[in-house]
Amino acid sequence: MGMAVLLQEERKEMTTLLEFREKIKIFLGKYDIYLFPLLKFTLALVAFMMINENIGFMTSLKNPAIALILALMCSFLPVNTIAAFGAVLILAHAYALSLEVFAVAAAMILVIFSMFFRMAPQYGYLLVLTPIAFALKVPYILPLAMGLLGTPLAAIPLGCGIIVHYLIYYMKMNTTMLSGTESEDMKQKLMYLIDNVIRNKEMLLMVVAFALTVLVVYVIRRMSIDYSWTIAISVGAVVNLVVLLTGSMFMDVSLKIFSVFMGNIISALIAVVLQFTIFSLDYSRTEYVQFEDDEYYYYVKAVPKITIVVPEKTVKKISTQKKAGTGKKKSSISKRATGRLR
Repeated sequence: MGMAVLLQEERKEMTTLLEFREKIKIFLGKYDIYLFPLLKFTLALVAFMMINENIGFMTSLKNPAIALILALMCSFLPVNTIAAFGAVLILAHAYALSLEVFAVAAAMILVIFSMFFRMAPQYGYLLVLTPIAFALKVPYILPLAMGLLGTPLAAIPLGCGIIVHYLIYYMKMNTTMLSGTESEDMKQKLMYLIDNVIRNKEMLLMVVAFALTVLVVYVIRRMSIDYSWTIAISVGAVVNLVVLLTGSMFMDVSLKIFSVFMGNIISALIAVVLQFTIFSLDYSRTEYVQFEDDEYYYYVKAVPKITIVVPEKTVKKISTQKKAGTGKKKSSISKRATGRLR
């Protein structure tokens, strides 16, 4: 009896969550013409403010009004425009820091954009999101999410975003040395930049770990097995953690073990929420279908989605009327439709 009550309560909670999800989908579909520009504006503003806050060497560009104007422009333009404006800001601040930094940054951004626009231009938002995710200390969610929602090509802008993050971080942490002109000449500075930015072992380790995670999650979630997305999230988080820890030992890279461990756990939990939002299946009603044509036999595994009828409120005004010749009153009652879990 107790188990039945528990199952009934779980079913009610699931119904409530699915109902909430469907309402969000309806809301997004109804107001997407306003929401998507707002999301682009928010993403652009956060990216530009982050750049100015970390490497605001050119005072005239550090004015918040500049970031606001650029973000407003980006809200009506393609997402890739955010990456282009962000690159211009980085180069301007690098030029204000030193000519050597500008040369190295320009070469890196040129290579990044050449790879990105040629191979994966559809993931422009990822190139912007990656440095922001590192700044917010939640970068490990990105390879899991892109393995679930994207393709292995997402590893390219993801890796490019990692490079941009480490470029900004290095410029921020070595401002005094890079801006100095007495202790080192141009050639020495260039070699120092190449060794510490382009050949950064920690950066290369992150690129490899994230690329492998995207690939593993993508392959597993496309398998015809029950709970493929849940397995993909679990295995992907473990792969990312193992690659980072193993690589840090062999490449002599100093990582914060606790941060890496907790970051992967939190990212896996967020990925589970993402799975529930996008990919909810009822494996208890799995069906296997077999049919044929003139050339092939087909074996199909069909797993129904968990859907719910969103409740709609039907409101009627309560009115009091007298019937002619009787003096009797009648009233109408408000009704409410209920949702059902299917």
